[in-house]
Amino acid sequence: MFKLRFDENRCLDCESCDCLTKCQYMEMDAETARCEMQKIIAGQDSPVLRNCATCYACEEYCSRGNHPFYLIVRQQEALGLPPLPEPIIRRGVQMAIPFRGEPLIQPIRGTALNMGVFSTLSHLARGRLFEGLTLISTDPRKMFHYFCQLMYLHYGRISVINERLGKTIQTIAAHKADQVIHFHDECYGTYTSYAPAFGIDVPFRSVHLFEYLYDRLTQLKDDIKPLNYKVAYQRPCSSRLSPDKHAFVNKIFGLVGVEHVQRRYMDQNALCCGGTITAQKRDGSRRRCLEIQHKNIEDMQQAGAQLCIFNCPACMQTLGKKVAENGIMPLFMSDLCRLAIGEKTALT
Repeated sequence: MFKLRFDENRCLDCESCDCLTKCQYMEMDAETARCEMQKIIAGQDSPVLRNCATCYACEEYCSRGNHPFYLIVRQQEALGLPPLPEPIIRRGVQMAIPFRGEPLIQPIRGTALNMGVFSTLSHLARGRLFEGLTLISTDPRKMFHYFCQLMYLHYGRISVINERLGKTIQTIAAHKADQVIHFHDECYGTYTSYAPAFGIDVPFRSVHLFEYLYDRLTQLKDDIKPLNYKVAYQRPCSSRLSPDKHAFVNKIFGLVGVEHVQRRYMDQNALCCGGTITAQKRDGSRRRCLEIQHKNIEDMQQAGAQLCIFNCPACMQTLGKKVAENGIMPLFMSDLCRLAIGEKTALT
């Protein structure tokens, strides 16, 4: 069994306890936060385990790289305190079991684009931005062979991730690509944050989609026509696992000529889409989700955003219609880039 690389001394010596004091969904001063983290480290119950929104943000807030969120999820499972109702957990765990035989593995020279479980969104990876790339995991019947498994952090099921992730890594590695671009940054976070945290070997080089898009736009810069929109970015939970790549959001916006509006809930202070909160089915969870979504969308409106840019398909599914109903057009980042080089969006 893989073991979390967690140094309790880093937490015990921490004066700020940013992992909890910066949390958007629990109010806690540094003294209380330190006490609750000590309980969690000792394997004891804590309100943190029961009230966690599983937004991943404490992984980014921790300046010591000590994986507080992975510790929280591990303890939720150890103490039988799942963040989601058991029927939802059982259905989710069963749903993602690979079936219908093994995928067809063909060796790839150069770079591969891994669609993960979003094979039905392969149309988003078309046009000049993606020329020369070979896509893997494009068959909906075989997509769970490429499933990064990290969704189960929302379920409080570290054991499921560690049981299945090795097989997923073997499947991707079997393509023998020089490097793998991941369509979803949850996949990128799996192989560059989660796997190292648990000592899981990853034999391929991972590239974040935004880094790739920025490089391609740079190559195509002579074809870019500034879009002149005001945009907000809906930062997904999984982006918290690769905060060093978040800078590419503004780099891309600069290249395509849009203004990233300044608002309260952005960057480290971003709010999640609310999808996992309402799924928790706790008392008041739906009301809490709606309040978060209202604050987020109102923030976009007050900042004058015309577009809301998404990377995570789950965030788009949860929040896309609602931002549209409030006069803000939802758009995937890849489609924004496509517009800038004179192409139509994938949905038109």
